[in-house]
Amino acid sequence: MIVNLSEQHSLISNWVSELRNVDIQNDRMRFRRNLERIGEVAAYEISKVLPYEEKEIQTPLGVAVHKMLKEQPVLATILRAGLPLHNGILNYFDQADNAFISAYRKHNKDGSFEISLDYVSCPELENRVIIISDPMLATGSSLVKTIHYLKEEGRPKEIHIVVAIACTVGIEYVQREEPSVTIWCGDIDDELTAKGYIVPGLG
Repeated sequence: MIVNLSEQHSLISNWVSELRNVDIQNDRMRFRRNLERIGEVAAYEISKVLPYEEKEIQTPLGVAVHKMLKEQPVLATILRAGLPLHNGILNYFDQADNAFISAYRKHNKDGSFEISLDYVSCPELENRVIIISDPMLATGSSLVKTIHYLKEEGRPKEIHIVVAIACTVGIEYVQREEPSVTIWCGDIDDELTAKGYIVPGLG
């Protein structure tokens, strides 16, 4: 499933526009904060589709019954670019476990590139909900490689991907390789250059 958070009227569109804006994006503090905000909204939306159970809560005057999250997810991010987005999700799932992955493009002289994955640190993943954050979903190669690696550590129950900007090419690739994942996007662009950059993207 693909969810484009900019399709409905909300502040997400404002924050994505500021991420894109060449005059505003040089404000690094605001850039990080906008990524964090997108992560917060995505976390809230994801929370609506996770399993809950009723629990009795003792108050000073009585007992209240509340629907509580049945289990905490694992929040995974691709270092270092994904950290602000990850922090936004962590602001809402503040009791979640965390996983960190070092994945990057290793460029060749002919202009092509391969995804190098050097480091993974993660808790128990078997039958867990995993939320992976990465600002850009361009070709989809790094996300697919990350998912494959995490699955070697344990078979997750659900996988959600949160990105600020996605490209249709990358979305289609992820769907082919991992059809069960849900992708939550701040916005979606259609063009991908020969070097793997999204247009208009973020620059």
